[in-house]
Amino acid sequence: MAAGRRRLPAAARYKLYGRDDADPAEITPSRHLRRVVAFGGLSECGKSTSAEFVRRVCGAQRLKIGFLLRQAAHREGLADPYALSARRQAELLLAELNRFADAHVDTRLFTVESVHDDASITELKRLMGDRLRIVYLDASFAVRVERGGASAHAVAAKDEIKMSRGAHQVAAVADDVIDNSGSVIALRARLRRIAVPPGTAELRVATPYGLGLPAPIASATADFTDAIRAHGPAVRLAALTGSPGEGTWTSGWSDLDLLVVAEHKAFGGIHEALTRYRAALNGAVALGPTLVTPGELTAERLTPRLDFALYQLQRGRPVLYAAPGIELPTITRDELALAAFRELPQVVITLRRLRIDAGPDTLRQLYKHLVLACRLVLREHGRWDAGPDIILGAASRLPGLTGFAVPSSAEVAAAWRDGNVGTVLDPVVAAVDQLLAWYASQLAA
Repeated sequence: MAAGRRRLPAAARYKLYGRDDADPAEITPSRHLRRVVAFGGLSECGKSTSAEFVRRVCGAQRLKIGFLLRQAAHREGLADPYALSARRQAELLLAELNRFADAHVDTRLFTVESVHDDASITELKRLMGDRLRIVYLDASFAVRVERGGASAHAVAAKDEIKMSRGAHQVAAVADDVIDNSGSVIALRARLRRIAVPPGTAELRVATPYGLGLPAPIASATADFTDAIRAHGPAVRLAALTGSPGEGTWTSGWSDLDLLVVAEHKAFGGIHEALTRYRAALNGAVALGPTLVTPGELTAERLTPRLDFALYQLQRGRPVLYAAPGIELPTITRDELALAAFRELPQVVITLRRLRIDAGPDTLRQLYKHLVLACRLVLREHGRWDAGPDIILGAASRLPGLTGFAVPSSAEVAAAWRDGNVGTVLDPVVAAVDQLLAWYASQLAA
């Protein structure tokens, strides 16, 4: 207009001119939309509770299908998105999920609820493929009334509305149908495996003789490994964690921290093998076994220390035995940092108790808990140091802490073995006092 001419927009550039809506472009999932779990089921079946568990434990972003459709309708200028075809609803849902994922690129998992229409979720599955996992929660009417707290009439009325849309038919297209009439523990274990599936682990197998153990201890360990291998597929994994795997095992000071993963039915035989193992060690070293089932691993019912042990094994620390195709949860550094946040308070409380009873008999526990507390503090700071001397040195350089005047781990171990702890006890106690005072001041701030 300023130049005295009139220009019409090019038809290919503007949707109001020449766009063919009959042949829309195929929408595909964004590369940031990695995994979506969709929950369906009738009223009071546990959809919201399940989605909240996945959000809290697995770090998922929780979304509602109704919210996504309303957002899409507002963006597209549509009055009623539910009046559209199932395919078009699925395209709108995927477009909104893509938009959200692109704006939150660090989010690896999303949940959507509530799936009340089997046709649109089937179309969404066609668009997303394996990135979408449809979960249908099933429970009897009586159970749903009892758990929900609403009257039977109110639950039946809501059921009728949902069934008119095809909510009950979602079970036929679901990837997983879960009977939610049982225990919460069983439900959460199933949800954990669905939300973050375990993966097949490639582990490095080594003989006990390659772990720097004395010959008698290595021989006893090899005999134990052979004994549990005889149980066949019921035993999945055996490993010495901690100092043997890290190459810092010290004779007369270090423990043997043993991890065995096996089916519960095999534990009787494993107990017998452990009894023989202890007898063969003949008191030369303390044995600390940890026995867990494969289900505990894949459901991630783990302690922080077990989290760290698995993290180490998945990054090349050796194992004594691993069954072919063993599945393990993938432990990330973010999860370890969160585990450190949760474990550190208990370690500090234990350290205070040991400080009260500090003496020649408690030196070993006091020193080990000092190192453990420092390791956890460092993890919260994004440090992943290994080895007692390196850990104590790194921790002493944290803001507000002065250097620990602690003898080396070899000196502390030698003093313990020789029964001459007087030269090392006072420096260890002083370091414990430093750390405890620093920790209290950090939380007071």
